Amino acid sequence: MRGWDDLYPLPVPPSWVPGAAVGILSLHFVQKLLFPYFWADLRYLLKVFTYGLRMEMYRLQGRVVTVLDKFVKLAEKQPQKPFLIYEGTVHTYEDVDRRSNRIAQVFLQHEALKKGDTVALLMGNEPDFIHMWFGLAKLGCVVAFLNFNVRFRSLLHCVSSCEPKILVVGADLLGTLEEILPKLQKDVSVWIMTKDSAFPNVHTLLDKIEAASEDPVPVNRCSANSLKSAVLYIFTSGTTGLPKAAVISHLQILKGAAGLWAFGATSEDIIYITLPLYHSAASLLGIGGCIELGATCVLKKKFSASQFWSDCRRYNVTVIQYIGELCRYLCNQPVKEEEKNHKVRLAVGNGVRNDVWREFLDRFGAVKICEFYGATEGNICFMNHTGKIGSVGRTNFFYKLFFPFDLIKYDFQKDEPIRNKHGWCEKVKKGETGLLISKVNAKNPFFGYAGNKRHTEKKLLYEVFKKGDLYFNTGDLMFQDHDNFLYFWDRIGDTFRWKGENVATTEVSDVIVMLDFIQEANVYGVSVPDHEGKAGMASLILKHNASLDLEQMYKQVVTYLPSYACPLFLRVQEKMEMTGTFKQQKFRLVDEGFNPSTITDPLYFLDNSKKAYVLLTKELHEMILSGKMKL
Repeated sequence: MRGWDDLYPLPVPPSWVPGAAVGILSLHFVQKLLFPYFWADLRYLLKVFTYGLRMEMYRLQGRVVTVLDKFVKLAEKQPQKPFLIYEGTVHTYEDVDRRSNRIAQVFLQHEALKKGDTVALLMGNEPDFIHMWFGLAKLGCVVAFLNFNVRFRSLLHCVSSCEPKILVVGADLLGTLEEILPKLQKDVSVWIMTKDSAFPNVHTLLDKIEAASEDPVPVNRCSANSLKSAVLYIFTSGTTGLPKAAVISHLQILKGAAGLWAFGATSEDIIYITLPLYHSAASLLGIGGCIELGATCVLKKKFSASQFWSDCRRYNVTVIQYIGELCRYLCNQPVKEEEKNHKVRLAVGNGVRNDVWREFLDRFGAVKICEFYGATEGNICFMNHTGKIGSVGRTNFFYKLFFPFDLIKYDFQKDEPIRNKHGWCEKVKKGETGLLISKVNAKNPFFGYAGNKRHTEKKLLYEVFKKGDLYFNTGDLMFQDHDNFLYFWDRIGDTFRWKGENVATTEVSDVIVMLDFIQEANVYGVSVPDHEGKAGMASLILKHNASLDLEQMYKQVVTYLPSYACPLFLRVQEKMEMTGTFKQQKFRLVDEGFNPSTITDPLYFLDNSKKAYVLLTKELHEMILSGKMKL
């Protein structure tokens, strides 16, 4: 009897198939071993290439498509889809489009605004901030986002630097207006978001908006001639001085708006924005990103750590934004049973510390942290598309073709890049810290600062590697590891030199906050007469009901820090001064120094002879200034 195999013989594969299978398997293992990030890099580069190709196609077709154009199209395509959710109220794409039309009509009728004129916006997070922004953009105006945390002289400086025709002030910021109104330039027309005004010569807006038409303004008013045209002024946060108005073009908005999409967000996502809208993270990445996706955003008046996760559950949030210390604030909240009960899958932002990154993932579940690097005015961006803890992004040969950059050697004493005997800058090796610079060219322009040519020039480096080249100086120190991951090390302004060594403020503060009685540490350098460099000083916030243990503090810094990095001075404050984007304010602290006669906060000095921190008295201060106390 014939067997089954005789009746139906199994097909014999060609002789090359087993070899090919082994070869493919071997290639897979080699790729995993030698090129572990190949596929992640390829996916990311394809996204970058696709977006760039789309913009190039628009250019070849003679079309200039802006984010505002995309929003108007979406309002026609999906009019009833929620665009903004604010304090429980839904504002659809159509609602926002129509109200922004009303605002455009008001200024068309009541003010002689020309295309290209500047209007300054002093408003908090509310839907009318966006309505005002879009309405003025429809008139072809440049909108300057003013930081509502800035007061008096600094605010007047911001207003004058962008030279607006009109200043629009939110109803909850009339107190700030009252402070600056007497010294405001007389040629600036002031409008407030109310129906009545107690101020002389100040116009009201709400009554006029309600009476205005919803018809669109003529298209030629808002149509852009070039993607490189200025459309916004966004002020730098002013951590080390007065804020500067960075010129933001249509091109920069488009690039910023692509960020959420590049990280994998879709039109089905709901994005939670708690950051201030005057900052590029919220306005360009957040609002612009929602428009790029055709998604929905939940806007919060002000960040609240205690309400954060309950808001995420209430609105089914899937994407959150963070910046600076926001993640740490969430981790400092008391543990709750339901804190992992949410739908958040992506957290996009920058500035999260490694320890906070790990704790955040442990506490709040499977959220992908999408860390990125980018300055408001910069022409370079990195995105951590692999999720590697601590890294701000990853680079490779192809990425550098699109966005040329380098890390160069920096002289901290002279506060300038190091140049060799031929006058050229020198690149650092992998693993070494260097100043990040990015090439300025037609594809990656630098638009500078409004009303400040000196500051614009200061950010540019000429003749870097060869004659005629031009680079943007980011002011940020970074290093690149052997796997081509990039890590932020410090700001130049946040790095000081003491006893011939460079001290990174983030390194010192990370060591101090390890102590269980320290809530927050802000480290900076202060000048001491007849001493080169700057001595380290730390402003401290103690945890609730905790007291300062000077003995533990001394042991901590001498154990974990080099002797030159140990802070010589401590200052205990009740509240840490922050910028509006949750960055520590150092400028005023540096200016105040360590003088107990002018500072009412408790001050302490590291007395090496006693191997302890001691109270900094007026007598001890005089001894330090006279040189009798050795530092």
